[in-house]
Amino acid sequence: MREAAPRAWQQTVRGRVVVAAVMLAAWAVAIEGRLVWLQIVQHDFLEREATTQRNRTLTLEPRRGDIVDRHGRTLAISVDALSICAIPRGIERPVDEANAVCRALGNCTADEKKLFIERLSQRDRSFAYLRRQASIEEANRVEALNLQGIFTRPEPRRYYPNRELAAHVLGYLGTDNKGLAGIEQSYDSKIKGTPGKILVEVDSHGRAFSRIEREAVAGDTLELTIDAYLQHLAEKELAQGVAENRALGGTVIIMDPRSGEILAMANAPEVNPNAYRDYPRAQWMNRAVQGIYEPGSTFKVVTASAAMEERTFKPTDLFDVSAGQIRLGQRVVEDVHRYGVLSFTDVLVKSSNVGAIKIGLGVGAERLGRYARLLGFGERLSVDLPGETPGMLKDARNWTQSTLMSVSMGYEVGITALQMAAAVSCVANGGVFVQPRVVRALRHGRTRTDVAPRPLRSAISPATAAELVAIMEQVVDHGTATSAQVPGYTVAGKTGTAAKLIDGAYSKTEYHSSFVGFVPSRRPELTILVMIDAPHAGKYYGGSVAAPIFQRIAEAALRQNGVPPTIDPVPPVLVKASVEEDVAPPDLLQTAMPAGSPQISVVTGPLAVPDVSGLGAREAARRLARLGLMARITGDGVVVDQDPAAGTPLEPGRVCRLWLDRVSPAQFTLPPRP
Repeated sequence: MREAAPRAWQQTVRGRVVVAAVMLAAWAVAIEGRLVWLQIVQHDFLEREATTQRNRTLTLEPRRGDIVDRHGRTLAISVDALSICAIPRGIERPVDEANAVCRALGNCTADEKKLFIERLSQRDRSFAYLRRQASIEEANRVEALNLQGIFTRPEPRRYYPNRELAAHVLGYLGTDNKGLAGIEQSYDSKIKGTPGKILVEVDSHGRAFSRIEREAVAGDTLELTIDAYLQHLAEKELAQGVAENRALGGTVIIMDPRSGEILAMANAPEVNPNAYRDYPRAQWMNRAVQGIYEPGSTFKVVTASAAMEERTFKPTDLFDVSAGQIRLGQRVVEDVHRYGVLSFTDVLVKSSNVGAIKIGLGVGAERLGRYARLLGFGERLSVDLPGETPGMLKDARNWTQSTLMSVSMGYEVGITALQMAAAVSCVANGGVFVQPRVVRALRHGRTRTDVAPRPLRSAISPATAAELVAIMEQVVDHGTATSAQVPGYTVAGKTGTAAKLIDGAYSKTEYHSSFVGFVPSRRPELTILVMIDAPHAGKYYGGSVAAPIFQRIAEAALRQNGVPPTIDPVPPVLVKASVEEDVAPPDLLQTAMPAGSPQISVVTGPLAVPDVSGLGAREAARRLARLGLMARITGDGVVVDQDPAAGTPLEPGRVCRLWLDRVSPAQFTLPPRP
């Protein structure tokens, strides 16, 4: 009996040990299994989750490329800004932190505070914006709070230093730094740059800090054909014209007819891209390329082009319009005045609707429609400006006789201002239709990619263009556009007055009043179109509403560009001085002369073309003008080459070609001359 008790105790202990061992073994197996599950089966998933909780990779917005005018003046630039951000899953008291952020900002609205609380309370999110593109001062005040899970990140903000200047051309950006209109939209991929990468990490206390892993690459600088001075001039005169005529709005286009470069594109009413949300979307419409209107008599240039090119009529052919009207069925079209018998030329000079219809009927629908398309109507012209409309030009095969009558005088055809400016530029440059453009070059670092002029086709012959120029000169000289005359210069142009189609009927009170012309007419430097929408100050004809605006713009633009007069230019008086004479510099002699006096240039050797290399365009043109030479300028910057060369015997009245560039002559490789 004494030996049995120890055996029972041993068995009890042994059993307990076995149970404990089994439990320990099961626990070990469970732990090992769990470790296998976590470290092997779910390794990748858990690693991603841990990285997500600790790290957040964000896009670092690149600095958007600047937009400058043809002379390098800044039109749009990106300035530094900071966005206030948060990591909601690292924030314990979202309401308190939202209140603290609002107090630091100082201008937080109740709705914005509510939005902060909502975003900070989303604990399943690893990133949220609180305020985009805050000022440096606001961001510094928030950073000084040292709040858990709140941080700032750099983000560029677009700024337009000239406010309304060329706003419809430039467009604007949304808060995501994406172009939403104008050049900002159409060239977004070029100027937005390449994004960088920023890593945001959270430490063991939930405090966020960041480091940049890849720097962002700035976008290309966009150089426009726009001249900021001419743009300002166009906008100022357009605004004045709209106000004087109590009009709804208007547009002005200034083009170089030879290259297709748009030097100015103005619209009224104006907008400010720095505060684009303050304007209704309709006001952002670029009237020059998106607004369709019936041109009226300016379209008679197309009718005349077709008639002369097809040799249907000559400028001297006569048309009897003495009835003052023309009838087709129940339709009657009347002239404003009864003219009697008019020549082909005078049909345009006096803008006779009856005469234009007779010309159009002689040309026929197929030929008139073909020349309308050759001159750019019915198609989108510019690749630079988004939202451009092709206008409305019916297929000539579907024209009725009534349609032909209407189109001949500029009705039943919907055009844009850019189309009309391009068509008249085609006449100005001898019949070659050149694609209009707004972008002159793209610059990335030291690399510059120029956008070359693009002649699309020969629309009319040089002979037809020359005859049209002579006719359009008479329109300004003694026709419907005498208000467009520019003292000292020959001007060619055409007026247009078209009743607006409202609710299916032509209005008796609402009109589109326009004038388009080029100057100097025989050596055109500028094509200028002015269109005024619905003038209500009593006058509505294009010759009395739009032509005076053209005159003011043209006179100032020619003076700014240093274009010498073409009507009775003051001949230079050339005085040869002996070597022994102490000769005053030509500039001093010139400034001492009263206005209107003959120009005097003093030369010390044989009369020859001067060396103007290294001079700016205006100074070079002045020096050549004193010697009776005309300057034809290509490029900008300083003169790097000239033709004829310096020292060539002087021939007053000769054209001197100047090539300009922004680098010194020693660094410049001469381009091939056209």
